[in-house]
Amino acid sequence: MRIQIKRILCLILLPLLSDPVSLNGAGAQTGSDGWKPLFDGKSFDGWRGYRTKAMPARGWKVEDGILKKVGAEHGGDIITEQTFDNFELSWEWRIGPGGNNGIKYLVTEDRPSAPGHEYQMIDDKANEDGKLGPKHATASFYDVLPPASDEPLKPAGEWNSSRVLIQGNHVEHWLNGKKVLEYELGSDVVKAAVAKSKFRNAPGFGEKIKGHILLTDHKDECWFRNMRIRELPAR
Repeated sequence: MRIQIKRILCLILLPLLSDPVSLNGAGAQTGSDGWKPLFDGKSFDGWRGYRTKAMPARGWKVEDGILKKVGAEHGGDIITEQTFDNFELSWEWRIGPGGNNGIKYLVTEDRPSAPGHEYQMIDDKANEDGKLGPKHATASFYDVLPPASDEPLKPAGEWNSSRVLIQGNHVEHWLNGKKVLEYELGSDVVKAAVAKSKFRNAPGFGEKIKGHILLTDHKDECWFRNMRIRELPAR
């Protein structure tokens, strides 16, 4: 009986062990829990350049099932073809020493000076922008609202896990399993913070819209994996 059970387990696990893309969660369809991959681990299907119809010719590549921002090559930001308004977004990422990148959500192509809200991803200790204050730290609503001061950021070169949740006007930023920031779109708090930010002259910035997900190109190396999203009911 034990031998038979081991044989069954081997048959179940063998396809997963032989396919690193499956382990990465890429290429799967929407699951019963509503999660679906944003990146299939093999191609840029579902992605294109910001304000263009095609992917940039340089600056981005797929490598060993991972989406990589190539350092020192400026290709431009990329966005999802699909738009979202109420959702939970989850991904893993790492940057090199001194690196800087970010994911933007609620992105519009009609406001290039402030396309969307940025979840900052940066080497807080070594990047000059990260040293400018907590509103530029990892997991901040970049230049608008800071994360918790005790955010559990891992050192440059190690994988971090992040999550953004938007339901109605409520927004949450998570880092490595801990909620580090929450705010309400269109609230007086957000309006006041935006008025003090570099986005103060961007019409509608800080308010709820349906938009794309955007990966920024800051020319620094950055790696993304296990990018997935599930749409949520409005509340």
